[in-house]
Amino acid sequence: MTSLAPNVERRDLARELSISRVLTGLWQIADMERGGRALDLDRAAAAMRPYVEAGLTTFDMADHYGSAEVVAGRFRSKDSERPAQLLTKWVPKPGKVSRAEVHAAVDRARARLGVDAIDLLQYHAWNYADPIWLETLYELQDLKSRGLIRHLGLTNVDTAHLRIAITSGIDVVSNQVSFSLLDQRAAGGLAPFCVEHGVHLLAYGTLAGGWLTDRWLGAPEPDWERLPTWSMMKYGRFARVAGGWSALQCVLRAAGAVAARHGVSIANVSSRYILDQPGVAGVIIGARLGEREHIDDTLRIFSLALTDEDRSEIREALSTLRPIPGDCGDEYRKPPFLTASGDLSHHLDAMPAPYQTVLRDHGRTLCLSGTPWESVAGFARAVRRGSRVLVSGTTATIGDRVIGASDPAAQTHFVIDKIEGALQSLGATLADVVRTRVYVRNLGDWEPVARAHGERFAAIQPANTLVTAALVGDEYLVEIEAEADLGRDDT
Repeated sequence: MTSLAPNVERRDLARELSISRVLTGLWQIADMERGGRALDLDRAAAAMRPYVEAGLTTFDMADHYGSAEVVAGRFRSKDSERPAQLLTKWVPKPGKVSRAEVHAAVDRARARLGVDAIDLLQYHAWNYADPIWLETLYELQDLKSRGLIRHLGLTNVDTAHLRIAITSGIDVVSNQVSFSLLDQRAAGGLAPFCVEHGVHLLAYGTLAGGWLTDRWLGAPEPDWERLPTWSMMKYGRFARVAGGWSALQCVLRAAGAVAARHGVSIANVSSRYILDQPGVAGVIIGARLGEREHIDDTLRIFSLALTDEDRSEIREALSTLRPIPGDCGDEYRKPPFLTASGDLSHHLDAMPAPYQTVLRDHGRTLCLSGTPWESVAGFARAVRRGSRVLVSGTTATIGDRVIGASDPAAQTHFVIDKIEGALQSLGATLADVVRTRVYVRNLGDWEPVARAHGERFAAIQPANTLVTAALVGDEYLVEIEAEADLGRDDT
């Protein structure tokens, strides 16, 4: 493993993909272009050069970060002799995505970046209840096999759905998630799973939009409704959920004391602490290209070695925080929406139903998933009449493909996703479920199946039965049916 700058740590995400452990995030380009402002693309591209010369050769961007991909492509075309890793994301709108649309998205990113193959394409899904997210990953994996993508990654994926992807044969090398002193969700189940399965964590939000810096230590509480950047707006919500201004000051004081002992900044301590966490390959620090660099300060991260005393002091401060709710990525999928706007209005226009619905006689509405067995055997994925929704026995399949392979927990999570998709299509949610029946093929699988059921229904606690049964198809480890009651009749 080599580096242009001897002090810059590097990490191999995969064969022939070595990254600097501090990645430069280009999401702020979208913020810089807010309000119709047009960037000088050549000037912005030239502003990438000092990072590469300092050994910070890895840049992270996305299709929706304004002109970030175009800027990076211009840099690569003008400075082709300078090694740089250009990592991007694809964040399609929710709903059906065709094979042609997947290919077009990859071609668009390749054209913007000026490359034959994308170094790392990271995929974001909005709604796990719609199996299109996994179908799209299979299409991306096919494009990887054809040489258009070198490596596949995920972004904002929780432990359960990373498990589904991995056990279903998707070759994932990384998962990019929020991970900071304020947001320790990744240290729960996700990091150990990633270590076990060789998936690298890329941590963003490590400086919490600038809140975890010297600037805010001892400062008066700001007007939360008049913050100047999207990043500050977003991570201001994280700070308030974690306990508010006093809680943030507690963390800043601890990080500040550690920083003072080492002669570095709070930003350095915040980044180093996350870099030292199991499974973390790199942290992403945002840059406003051509405006602010902070390169010299960033490089101090690599000479900082936290002591046991330092880590203990930081952990004590973190213990005073309220945990950010849910698992990684939940901030984009369920309340409280910890986004710049506090909802998904600046991301999405609508959330399409996962499955087709058909109105039938006697006030029944059917949910049809499209499997040929629905017509052959004469059943629907789910039926709603009045306030009641009945979901048929459901297995971990998409078409003729079994999901989750031989992992009973992965199969269970995917089955519950399909149930949730049927409920969503009929105007219900998992919270409306009042009864589940779980059938397992092998008695020895009961515990991982029960634990996966518990993860998804812990706050709901429907009536439940779990029995062993000879399921139709040796590949199916678990089948689940569900009943929901909305408590109202609004049909």
